[in-house]
Amino acid sequence: MTESRMIQTLRYYLSEHPSIVGFRWTDSQSWGNTWVFLFISISSYIILSVFLHLFLLVVFRHRRPLPLGPIPAVHSLSMALISFTIFAGILLSAAAEIRDTRWFWRRYKTTPFQWLLCFPIGTRPSGRVFFWSYIFYLSRFLHTLRTFFTIIRRRKLSFYQLFNHSILIFMSFLWLEFSQSFQVLGIILTTSIYSVVYGYRFWTAVGLPSKCFHFVNHCQIVLLSCNVICHIGVLLLHFLRGGCNGIGAWVLNSVLNGAILFFFLNYYVKLHLEEKRKIRAAKQMLKDKDN
Repeated sequence: MTESRMIQTLRYYLSEHPSIVGFRWTDSQSWGNTWVFLFISISSYIILSVFLHLFLLVVFRHRRPLPLGPIPAVHSLSMALISFTIFAGILLSAAAEIRDTRWFWRRYKTTPFQWLLCFPIGTRPSGRVFFWSYIFYLSRFLHTLRTFFTIIRRRKLSFYQLFNHSILIFMSFLWLEFSQSFQVLGIILTTSIYSVVYGYRFWTAVGLPSKCFHFVNHCQIVLLSCNVICHIGVLLLHFLRGGCNGIGAWVLNSVLNGAILFFFLNYYVKLHLEEKRKIRAAKQMLKDKDN
């Protein structure tokens, strides 16, 4: 009885609370929902990252990387919990939306899975799933803190990291602004992967052993591969079912996803080649010692 009541309470606060059901993507209800805010925030993130990198190079040029203590571990744990909460919230909210709109599936001869990929024309950014899309959008700003951790600890500014975080904030904004199709599945996939990734980062940050050096990269490959498959599904449904809502934003989203995939694969190949070079060098050293 207690367990059942706990599940009902969680379901209420994750999908049935009035602030979730009555959500609207408007100036009065949604902080950060203007184009001006979007461009200022992304520009500020890039400028601050570059400034911090240059500042540390000039002022602490001869010092070792600055220690951050437990901050990265706390951040990883927080992001793992936030990602899992968003995952559970949008999953329950999508189920609730499907339950409440059963008449829609019969009338338009469609399925819940098709709805997850392709919103009907005229969909407005309101209700349960868009509330969690909004929370996901806000969480993207917390992800950017990892850039500053990397700069402080490693004195390294990664173009891929700057580009990736900036584009993901921009794409999350497009999802809400244009009620873009595919976003429900996109958030489910991303938050499920990020829950695992940040949990792993917390695990290693507190000093526990890591068994797979490329674990995070492998998770990223899985996520990007799933995104490509889902984008193909959206394109097929758009032409077969008479159109998907926010298709213009989806096209731009696809281009940006393609750019992220290109830069990631470029980074991954370089990392793999560097690792092979180190292995060959180590083998050569052992051979020279034997001789």
